[in-house]
Amino acid sequence: MKKLTKLAAVALTGVALLIGTNVNAQTTTTPSKLRFGIGLEAGAPTGNIHNAIGGSNFELGGTARLQYNTSDHFALMLTSGYYNFFGKKYSTTVGGVTRDFEALSTGVVPLKAGFKAFFADQFYFSAEAGAGFETKGAKDVKLILAPGLGWANQKWDVGVRYEDFSGQNYGYGLVGLRVAYGFEL
Repeated sequence: MKKLTKLAAVALTGVALLIGTNVNAQTTTTPSKLRFGIGLEAGAPTGNIHNAIGGSNFELGGTARLQYNTSDHFALMLTSGYYNFFGKKYSTTVGGVTRDFEALSTGVVPLKAGFKAFFADQFYFSAEAGAGFETKGAKDVKLILAPGLGWANQKWDVGVRYEDFSGQNYGYGLVGLRVAYGFEL
């Protein structure tokens, strides 16, 4: 399943790259070349972080994004922030005694670079790659690959994506929603 997830992420990124290089005469919704956005992130964890005892069922975070519009239909992005994977509750029975626990939350600081390719008025494909710095436990650094789709106007940007975190023989992911407010710099 993990290989299938990674393959899907790579395939979506490839499709977005292909479409991004063939798009003609679409608009990014603003004449300014540089934009800054603050976003609220929410997601459903997948893979090992969801399936493990004491894993996570919900992710919530915030991100800041710097966007540089290279043309009317293509933009480069730098994104960073913080994701919190909330620990889920679980029960364990030892010697006939059942005890309830709540797993510890874990955090990730993403640092990603990517692009948006507008394929229709205000609608875009996106792809990002970068590193995810875990803030608890082994504090591993994960490779992040994140293809997505979204809608943006002059102030708002709403996007959905699959984000894959891999490395150190342990991978996981999330299906996320980002709602952001942006402005020209």
